[in-house]
Formats: sequence, structure tokens, C-alpha cells
Amino acid sequence: MIEVSHLSKKYGTHPAIEDLSFTVGDGQIFGLLGPNGAGKSTIMNILTGYLAPTSGEVKVAGFSLPEQTQQAKACVGYLPEQPPLYPEMTVQEYLDFAAELKGVKKKAERKEQVLRAARRTGLEDVLPRLIRSLSKGYRQRVGIAQALLGAPQLIILDEPTVGLDPAQVIEIRRLIQELGKTHTVILSSHILSEVQAVCSQVLILSKGHLVAVGAPEQLAGMLDSGSWLHATVLGEGKAVLKAVGEIPGIRRVALESEADGQVTFTAESVDAADRRAEVSRALSRAGCTVLALAAESRTLEEIFLALTEGESDQNDEEEEGKAE
Repeated sequence: MIEVSHLSKKYGTHPAIEDLSFTVGDGQIFGLLGPNGAGKSTIMNILTGYLAPTSGEVKVAGFSLPEQTQQAKACVGYLPEQPPLYPEMTVQEYLDFAAELKGVKKKAERKEQVLRAARRTGLEDVLPRLIRSLSKGYRQRVGIAQALLGAPQLIILDEPTVGLDPAQVIEIRRLIQELGKTHTVILSSHILSEVQAVCSQVLILSKGHLVAVGAPEQLAGMLDSGSWLHATVLGEGKAVLKAVGEIPGIRRVALESEADGQVTFTAESVDAADRRAEVSRALSRAGCTVLALAAESRTLEEIFLALTEGESDQNDEEEEGKAE
């Protein structure tokens, strides 16, 4: 769906992104992550045809940008962080207007597309209402519905859950997962748990450079070949630490808590091997009863922080908008 090769963009002498190469396959939900000023907005603006790259090649649905901008734009639906809504319009009027702007000229076809988009986004019951009367969650749905008009193959969502309450966030996440069944989705978000919950692939940017791309579990493996176990057992702390620490391949054991005969600890292995069985046997030989034993992996937040370590977070959104 998307092919990016050696993409760079400069604003004057300032490089916003440099030498980026990546691909996004059909039907993927692809997360775009990076600190403020990392280049996320620049990439989205190039993919939507709003900006031309300084150098490099970009293809969307087989169409080259900027040479075939109109054809590529027809394949893209875009939800900006601030949806361009007209509060004095009804939802029906706005979506009909957006469909016409996207080249759906026939009235019957526009009506069908609006109804289909409203149905997919849960807006059927609010079509007659003024947009200004809607909650933030429903306004976000209107923004997503307009992105669906024109039958685009690619949907780009910029911070789709910002400012929503927890219930609305869950609803929008479910909607994104449903969209991923029929569209390729690019999701830019600062909420790392959101990206981890819905994205099959993640691209992490730092200072305009690509630092990692892959599934969240693959990125964890890139950082460190080790693995972790978290356990709670009945026993005495020193005996537990000694028994687990003597297991070949365990390089560190850390006591988290000890109270009322229960010991909770974390064990770190030198590689990705699953050592739960070895740990369980060692504890049993030491006379300790295992209450809980689970393998742990790095969270996307830990991966993100490790890969972008050292990057200043002083850039705010205003600077990102200026630089990107």
C-alpha cells in the first residue's frame, strides 16, 4: 500500500526527516510513534499529498508522489488531530458536503456513501443533529466518517482519541480495529498503550530518523536478547533468591516484596529462552510453593523510551507544527 524510499524533507536548512525507508502492507494497522518534533506530521502530510518531499520516492497505492498527487489523494482518507468540522452544519449536511468535495458527484451515490460511513461509525442516529451539539467522541466519529468517504484504501488517523474520556477511547479503538479489517490504517498517537493494543506494526522516529520498525514483540527483541520472569512464592526471601540465582542462564534476581511468608521477585535471563519450568523445579527443590509465575516482555513504552533516549522533549506541539 505504501512504499517509502530514502525520503527526506527540509524546511530551509532544517531537516524534518532524513533518509527514511519503510513499507506498509495492505490491511495493516501501522503505528507511527515519536517525540514531538520527530517528523510524524511531516510524513503524514507527504502521504496525504499536502507536502512534497525534498528528495526520495513515495508511492501510495502504486501512485508516485508528487507526480501523481490527484490519483494518490483519491486513495487516502485523512483525520487530522483537529477534525475540520463545521459546527453549524448537521452531520448529514457535513458528510454530504465532504463527499462532494471528494468527487462523489452523483446525489444517489453520495447518499449511499454517507449512510454507509455513518453506519460504520455509529452515527446513524445523529445524522439530523447539529455538529456543535455532539460530544467530543461523536465529533471524532464524524471526522472518521468523512475520512471513509470516497472509498479510500488508506486511512490516516492523527491522534484520534485525544481529549476523549475512557469509554469513548475504547469505542474509537474498537472502530479502528474494525477499519483495519477492510483498510490499511496509519495511526499516529502519543498513547503508547493504544498503539500496542491496535497496531500490528510500529514505526518509531527520533529526530527525523527511523530508529525501529516492526511488530512490538520484534522491537523488544531488538533492544535486549534477555527475558524476564515475575513470580510470587511461599518461602523465605534469601532461600528463594539463592535457588533461582543458581539456575544456569539467570543473570539477575531482584526481590520486589516479602511479607507474611510470600516472596515476590523478578528474574532476568541472559536470552529469550522460557525458563519457567526450570524456575518452578528449583523452587520446589528449595521447599518453596509457587503461587504465580509468568513470563514478561517489555512494554511499548519501555521500547519507545529506550529507542528515543537522549532526545530532548522540550519541543512542544507548536514547534512540531512549525518544523514539520
